[in-house]
Amino acid sequence: MRDLASSVAQGSGGMKKWGFIAMHAVVAAAFIFLLQRFGLNASLESASLWALTFGICAAGLAYKQSNR
Repeated sequence: MRDLASSVAQGSGGMKKWGFIAMHAVVAAAFIFLLQRFGLNASLESASLWALTFGICAAGLAYKQSNR
């Protein structure tokens, strides 16, 4: 019974980890999109591409940090 409880606890930790990674990616993408689109007056396509790139990079960085 004790093993089952520890397994459930580890599962919720995993969900927190993936939630953190997703949140990090979304916040970074939104920040870069807003900066590019309204701060630097970039086109919609350019701002979206930069947002996608930074979101992927932020997710990778958060993943690496969560595995330390």
